[in-house]
Amino acid sequence: MSGVWVFKNGVARLIPNPLLEPIDGMEPHTIRRKVLVHLPSNQIIASYSDLEPKLLALGWERYPYEEPDLIQYHKHYSVDLISLPADFSRFKTIHMFDIVVKNRSIFEVRDLLC
Repeated sequence: MSGVWVFKNGVARLIPNPLLEPIDGMEPHTIRRKVLVHLPSNQIIASYSDLEPKLLALGWERYPYEEPDLIQYHKHYSVDLISLPADFSRFKTIHMFDIVVKNRSIFEVRDLLC
């Protein structure tokens, strides 16, 4: 069981997701989600169809690797490689920072307040 245990008047109560449920009349916390932003257009990258044209324009090429769970991009005259999960729902912050490090001043990771 994960969550936060709250004790009030001798009674313990488990709050499974303290970010969404108020604790003792307090407002729930704001959820922060990381998003990848293409700086020149100020566009939030919400899918691979948003991301791929931007990477191709920067000289990245799709790596012809036959792994169904993986998408990879490389630059022709470089050892850099960007590896991403084939399913965008598994695209995490670590993948965003990998793109940012290899494309400085083009992409940025920001907090999106929900």
